[in-house]
Order: sequence, then structure tokens, then C-alpha cells
Amino acid sequence: MTFILIAVFIALAFEYINGFHDTANAIATSVSTRVLTPRQAILLAASLNLLGALWGGAVAKTIGKGLVETRYVTPESIFYALMAAIVWNLITWWLGLPSSSSHALIGGLCGSTLAKAHGDWLAIHWSFRNDSGQMEGLWHKVVMPMVLSPVMGILIGFLMMALLTILLRRLTPRFIGKVFGKLQVVSAGFMGFSHGTNDAQKTMGIITLLLYTGTTSKAFDALPHWLAFLRTPEFAVAFWVKVACAVTMAAGTAAGGWRIIRTLGHKMVRLQPVHGFAAETTAAAIIQVATHWGIPLSTTHVISTSIMGVGAMKRFSAVKWGIVGNMLWAWVLTLPITALLAYWSMRICMAW
Repeated sequence: MTFILIAVFIALAFEYINGFHDTANAIATSVSTRVLTPRQAILLAASLNLLGALWGGAVAKTIGKGLVETRYVTPESIFYALMAAIVWNLITWWLGLPSSSSHALIGGLCGSTLAKAHGDWLAIHWSFRNDSGQMEGLWHKVVMPMVLSPVMGILIGFLMMALLTILLRRLTPRFIGKVFGKLQVVSAGFMGFSHGTNDAQKTMGIITLLLYTGTTSKAFDALPHWLAFLRTPEFAVAFWVKVACAVTMAAGTAAGGWRIIRTLGHKMVRLQPVHGFAAETTAAAIIQVATHWGIPLSTTHVISTSIMGVGAMKRFSAVKWGIVGNMLWAWVLTLPITALLAYWSMRICMAW
């Protein structure tokens, strides 16, 4: 039981790191366009991250039940999955690379579960149809969206910026800057809310999986009465789990993430308020669609590629493609590296 509680604490630590690691997703564009000061942007992002995190639960269900076989999941396997994700997040944060916290967590979960199953690949749910006839599993919920969402970010961002360019061509730059300076506050808020609805749900799913396995394995049978709320006979996200994850992510967001903010908001492409509005609106809309379908999307991938699409419409050379190349390497490597870290950590633990 003690190890389960330690794993819950580590999960919340991951959520906190996820908050400051992904702060840039919600506020980089509004800071770089000078629509909001860093302090204002962080306050807005943290508040709406908190609100968004309390909304829905489809993504949490996907993380908790849709990707791996729960009979192979133990507190130890979840612990090593979280540690792999945390290590990778800190490395990419230090390097200023906007990698995906979502894929880091998913890679860690798959790697540690595979190790616990002694290399049985059937422990990972690759593809299956649920009771409602919808396709689930790693392929449909993670791999396909990992490829499609960045493409959608670039294309929709480019098209939205093209449409705005046509509609606003008769207006003066001064007027456009003034109007979209206000509208970007709205789009930044929408982005912050969307980030909370998707990203915070992932840790909720992990904690619920921990409590579920603790209950079914009878590890919680000796719990005192005042800790009875930890028992979860059915896989359902408890309200206290939602609140804990929401508050922790908001606190992490408030801590900032200036290295990644500089990469997204300044180094990759220079933006004006109208570009920031287009990028944030594009990314937030894609995230909301994914959240509705329970897809644990990478908000980092979506906002980054939306910025690329908007910047390419401004002019192709406006995007610093060398920096984009470095980001792509981080995206490609996240799943396999975290899976390997968690796999070998779990194997060493089992050998002891």
C-alpha cells in the first residue's frame, strides 16, 4: 500500500512537471506578440488549465484502460513509467525542446507493462473495437493521431491564416493589430482550457489505474476507514483525483517554462497578434475534437505545427526550419526512448 501512495505522489509530480513543461503550449504566442505580459499569460493559462482539467474524462479512460492489459499493471510498473516520462521531460525542458509529455507517459506505460508481461506484446492493446463499435488501442488513439495531428496543425493553420489574409486585406495593420490583440487573449484562454481538458486527464487515468489495481489486488483491504476513498471497485475517475490533478497542473503552469517559451514564441517564427490568434485557435480546436473522442493528443505537437503553418503562410522562409528539425527529432524519439527507459528499469526491478 505504501508503494501505491508513493506512486500517486510521483504521478502528481509528473503532473506538476507537465504543467511547467507545457506552459509554452498555451502562452508562447501571446507572450511573443506582446499581447500579454509573461505574468498575465501564466495567470490566464493556469486558471483555464485548472478549469479545463475538471472537464470530461474520456482521455483518462483511454490512458487507464485502453492502451495496456491492466492485469499486468502494478504500482511498480506505473512508478517506472512515470519516472521515465519525468526524466525525458526534464531533459527536453533543459534543452528547450517542446517534446510531448503525453507520449512520454504513454511510452513509459507501454515499456514497463511489456517488461512486467515478460516481453509478451499482447500486453499492449494495439487495436480493438469497443462495445460501442469504436476503434481503440495504441494504433488508433496514439500512433495515428501522432502523425495526423501535426499535419492537420500545419494545414489548418496555413488555411486559417490564408483566409484571414484575404478577409483583412483592406484593413490597416494598425487596426488589425489592435483588434486581434484583444482576440488573442480569447484564443490564448481557449488554448489554456483545451490543454487542461486533454493533458491533465492523462495523469488522472494513471492515478485511477493505480487505485484500481490496488483495490483489485486487495492491497487496500487493510485501509483505515478515513482512507476508504482510495478504493476504486470500478474504473471511474474520482472527483478528488480530478481536483488534485487540476490543481497540481495549474501550479506547474504557474511555475512557467521559459526555455520552451523562447523556442516556440521567439526562435521558431516571429508572430504578430493575428498570427498568434490563428495558431492558438487552430490548435485549441484540434485538441477539443481529440478530447471528445478520448484521444490523448500531444498539445505540444499541435500548437507547434499550427505556428509553423501560420508562419509558412506569412512567408515560407519566416519559419526557422533548422529549429523545427531539432523538434522533430525530439518528437520521433519520445515514445521509443521512454518505453526503453521504463522497460529496462522494470526489468532490473524484477531481477532484484
